[in-house]
Amino acid sequence: MTASNQELHFADAGEAADLAAFLARLIHYDRAAAVRLQAGAGVLAVFGRPPSFEVLAIRTARLEAIVSTEATSDESDESDESDESATSAGAAGGPGALDTTVSAGEFADALDTARTADGPEGRDRGVRGLVVTVPQAVTGPPWAGVLPPRGGWRRVNGLPGVNEVRGAVAAAVAEFRARDAALPEESRTRAERDRIGHEIWSRTLGDTGLPLRAVHAAQSLGFLRPVRAAAPAVTAHGSGVATAAPEPLALLAAGGWLRLRTPYGSIAVRTQGLSGGLSGLSVTPA
Repeated sequence: MTASNQELHFADAGEAADLAAFLARLIHYDRAAAVRLQAGAGVLAVFGRPPSFEVLAIRTARLEAIVSTEATSDESDESDESDESATSAGAAGGPGALDTTVSAGEFADALDTARTADGPEGRDRGVRGLVVTVPQAVTGPPWAGVLPPRGGWRRVNGLPGVNEVRGAVAAAVAEFRARDAALPEESRTRAERDRIGHEIWSRTLGDTGLPLRAVHAAQSLGFLRPVRAAAPAVTAHGSGVATAAPEPLALLAAGGWLRLRTPYGSIAVRTQGLSGGLSGLSVTPA
């Protein structure tokens, strides 16, 4: 079935709102941004690539179901055929239940439309939660075909605490501004500014090997903001959904990638020595 004939039934309208905010930040950096959507095991994963950061940003949200509108009956038909077209996001939603690339702007509009319509009159579809129509697929950019590996992630030690991480970003930004301001007028060119920026953001965070540009991207996309007191963890490991509070930050490595995981999303970056033939990242929590 094509993406335009599918609906996503979100389990939590608040998570859908967070996803909309994530899309808005991507569009801020690139009005023509595209995102890759993968859904399975009760979770939707959204992959984006903010320009200049050279990283992948990942945001997730829980789903109750993925529904095909192609097979549903007329609205006047009171039969239960529409229920048969609803795919439980937990039961049948393995990798490949939904895998498409769409316009970030169109997906954001679809979320906004659903959130506006949400209410007593907007929840009569037979499945609880916010209902969002998946936009038409678009030709994906090159990055959309090379995602981090499915598994094999291991923890990398030495990651500083969230306050130290924020401090590293602030110090790098301050250094860039100071060096930019010190440039002679004749040297204040885009090329020279890019050179300074590349030098600063290519540095690593302590001994972790994580480039500062990945931390900068996390800060810019709102992934390093304080954790909400009741923010639930969304997991697709095993059969259950855990609700324990997530750890603030974690750094993981697998198959030539590093992934900075936060309670609000992940930033993945390719490292040296990457081998080809990577498959898509499984739909697991950000």
